[in-house]
Amino acid sequence: MMSRTVSSWILNSAKSSIILQGKGRWYSICIPNRNKIKWKLIFSKTCPYPAGSCSLDRIFSFPKAFRHTSTEEEHFPFQLSPAQINDILRAGELSHRTLDLNGKNANSVLRFESNQLASNSPIEDRRSAATCLQTAGMMFGVFDGHAGAACAQAVSERLLHYIAVSLMSRRSLEEIELAVEAMKPVRPILQWHKHPNDVEYQEIASQYFENLRVYWQHLLDLDTELGFSLEEAMICAFKRLDSDISLEVQAPQENELMRNIALQVAFSGATACVAHIDGVHLHVANTGDCRAVLGVREEDGTWSTLPLTRDHNAYDEFEIRRLKREHPRSEEKTLFVNDRLLGILMPSRAFGDVQLKWSKELQHSILENSCDVEALNIYQYVPPNYHTPPYLTAEPEVTYHKLRSKDKFLVIASDGLWEMLSNEKVVKLVAGHLTELNMQKPPLIFKKPVNLGYMHNLLLQRKSKGLASLDQNTATHLIRHAIGSNEYGEVDPEKLAAMLTLPEDLARMYRDDITVTVVYFNSESIEDYYRSHE
Repeated sequence: MMSRTVSSWILNSAKSSIILQGKGRWYSICIPNRNKIKWKLIFSKTCPYPAGSCSLDRIFSFPKAFRHTSTEEEHFPFQLSPAQINDILRAGELSHRTLDLNGKNANSVLRFESNQLASNSPIEDRRSAATCLQTAGMMFGVFDGHAGAACAQAVSERLLHYIAVSLMSRRSLEEIELAVEAMKPVRPILQWHKHPNDVEYQEIASQYFENLRVYWQHLLDLDTELGFSLEEAMICAFKRLDSDISLEVQAPQENELMRNIALQVAFSGATACVAHIDGVHLHVANTGDCRAVLGVREEDGTWSTLPLTRDHNAYDEFEIRRLKREHPRSEEKTLFVNDRLLGILMPSRAFGDVQLKWSKELQHSILENSCDVEALNIYQYVPPNYHTPPYLTAEPEVTYHKLRSKDKFLVIASDGLWEMLSNEKVVKLVAGHLTELNMQKPPLIFKKPVNLGYMHNLLLQRKSKGLASLDQNTATHLIRHAIGSNEYGEVDPEKLAAMLTLPEDLARMYRDDITVTVVYFNSESIEDYYRSHE
């Protein structure tokens, strides 16, 4: 059971916090960072939707486990067994190993493991993973939503398709256009790798497909045989999808449900980090403050960290200079207030968030002709000093890296992980976890003839050596350490239980939604590439 001292500290720190309320939202949160309390201003929902409202957050709801709804101390127990803790942490696990038709792996991606843990209810993070079927490579994305999950949901469903279409040859685009015109089946563009809880909104899928079709028709109209480079394709896809999100809410829409979804998508927001891996060629496109970090094993056996993204926020000098170039000198002192864009938003690049992109007149025109925006939980607020929009862009920064055999894994995660763990700590945890798993995995030496009893005994031997106590999914291992580590970097079971059983009205004060994807590279495949190109 959680000690009363720790329980009281959590409650007292929450009760003594400065909380500003308005329009049914909390504006301040408290996140522990290395045993210090760090305050951040963030938007998150607290008011429930009224009955009958058309909300993505109602449709995309996830089961809640072991979460309390009261902050009264007598109703605030921290009693979770190790098995219950594991059930909560492992509920969102996803893993996939890449194999060719012969059961071998010639791909530079060996496997990937992913997981996510909610703080918001419902979770506002999303993730995507897919194999490109009409072009080469695999893609992995992490999307961090704010002011609701609608934008992150839409971007997670659509962005990889926009990138894939941007990479297709003119001939392939013509083939799918002819198939659609003839009302024939279209060959799939992506093979998705999804968790059962990774939801899709089927009722709007047809509209999303039609707008994707308009995009590939635009690409055909460009009349270029060469096509885009991968960097150009990713930038074009990000910008086009954000433009479509903006235009869809402005277009006349008779279907009220689809109209409401378009409103929620446009008026919420999402940051995005997407990796495209084709052989030894790794491209990472980043918009906002999700992050991608490479784990590198040096020749002497030590591990180093190679960041592949920059956080786009007020702490980045490049972003500050970019925004100052794009707006009049008279606005220099008001672009960032309290380390937030216009005093509102932490990231300086994001999808959606049309409140920081549209003119005041356009915002007013769209919202006054809409249904009850309060019921849709749409945040209506024009910040002071809002003179020369847009202040926000979804244009990504693309980084290219040529994989080497010493590049062992890539970690892509939302800022909920990076607020708790440094780049170096994350790489150290992944590397240590890999070593630990390999050490505790005794070889399966078969004696002939092999029977079920013999196999059962071998598995029991593994279990007795402690393998079962380890997280098999590295993303889960990272999340466990992110929310449960003490000042010595060790997981404290009491702290872990406390962080998992916080009531909904307190959970967001101590941790954010966390989404992690770890991609492991096939060193043999990478070495084969260099041998064949000597």
